[in-house]
Amino acid sequence: MKTSPFIPALLTLLLAGCTVGPDYQRPSAPMTAQFKEAKGWTQATPQDAAAKGDWWAVYHDPVLSSLLAQVQISNQNVAQYEAQYRQAQALVAGARADFFPTVSGTVSSSRSATGAASSTNGAGINNSHQAQVSASWELDLWGKLRRQLEDDRASAQASAAELANITLSAQSTLAQDYFQIRIMDQQIALYQQSVEAYQRYLTVIENKYRAGSESRATLAQAQTQLESARASSLDLQWQRAQLEHAIAVLMGRPPADFTLAVAKLDATLPPVPAALPSQLLERRPDIAYAERNMAAANAAVGVAIAGYYPDLTLSASGGYSSSTLHKLISAPNRVWSLGPELSGTLLDFGATRASVEQAKASYDASVAAYRQSVLSAFEEVENYLVELHTLESEIAAQRAAAESAGESARVTYNQYQAGMIDYLDVATTEATSLTQQQSLLSLLADQRMTSVKLIVALGGGFSAPAAQGGE
Repeated sequence: MKTSPFIPALLTLLLAGCTVGPDYQRPSAPMTAQFKEAKGWTQATPQDAAAKGDWWAVYHDPVLSSLLAQVQISNQNVAQYEAQYRQAQALVAGARADFFPTVSGTVSSSRSATGAASSTNGAGINNSHQAQVSASWELDLWGKLRRQLEDDRASAQASAAELANITLSAQSTLAQDYFQIRIMDQQIALYQQSVEAYQRYLTVIENKYRAGSESRATLAQAQTQLESARASSLDLQWQRAQLEHAIAVLMGRPPADFTLAVAKLDATLPPVPAALPSQLLERRPDIAYAERNMAAANAAVGVAIAGYYPDLTLSASGGYSSSTLHKLISAPNRVWSLGPELSGTLLDFGATRASVEQAKASYDASVAAYRQSVLSAFEEVENYLVELHTLESEIAAQRAAAESAGESARVTYNQYQAGMIDYLDVATTEATSLTQQQSLLSLLADQRMTSVKLIVALGGGFSAPAAQGGE
């Protein structure tokens, strides 16, 4: 059998095929050897013990762990991004399928007539029956399809990082809301204790007022102090309810179906995680997202450049065609065709050049976005490190202040009972003591929430080494 001269020519073109456009290399990003605000910290955990997977386990709080585990399952924002990730994966599968021939089949039967007499004597009636299989294959001579696959694959990896980022963000928000609720439980309990104490004070003053040994102004002062504490307690209760509603929504549940019982804050405050700035490039999902978008933009440049070159498509078809249906499948009725098609743009008045410039500009923008993501990540970590470091000393000072204010309030009340001072002094020292204790609890809430923010800023449980680097 004689070989068609087209086959060797086709193989030569395939072997000589190239991939146009720049190969991806991750650009450099601003980098430092260590975090400035990490100086002075005593790292209690080795570097390789950085949180992975269930990062919240470091708090050793079973309730918190059970709540956070539901975010990835039921949170609707997470579900939305998970669906988008599956969509991106389908695009990759579609781009991979473009490397292979497309085969289609057709079976048709038609009856037509011409002439005015055809409706009465059957003249001019034609029958046509066909059964045909056709195939077409676009040869990737210039790497256009390969660059498109790189683009779609990098976009899918970016989508995976985006999914991880939205999940981590929702988990972080829930954890912070949870710690706020636990601190609010203590603040509400503190106000309730104060209300009970102020009620006792008011009873004593009312008795003295009826006996004529206390003034109306003192009675009014005691009543004001009592009602103010009640109002503050009620203010915290609606804030707690709203945080509880927010947690329910983060878990994908109606607020009416969820209640978080009052409990003490049993969560362990974890030590500051040890990490190097370079690790953020591997552990932050938002950085991975920016880097993969950059890789996709680089591949898009190659796709645009391929527009300068013609597309070569090999088409083939074969089948049967006959005017008689029962003789359709027979050798005399066999038809076939085979041949290449070379198509390209001859004149587009700069449209292809504009597409290339647009793709290059988009890549440059993605590089700037990537570098800005890295800088922002460094800023977040530095901010939370210095905040935690300062809060540690601030809490110690505030605890001492709260203890001193409490002692002052006790001494002042004893002096009042002994008739040494007016109740106004008692009201002042009691208010100061309550304020100092509430301030201490607020600082403890800030400490817990900043701890969560730092873990998340260091990447939480995200780890995607495969999402970095070129194709």
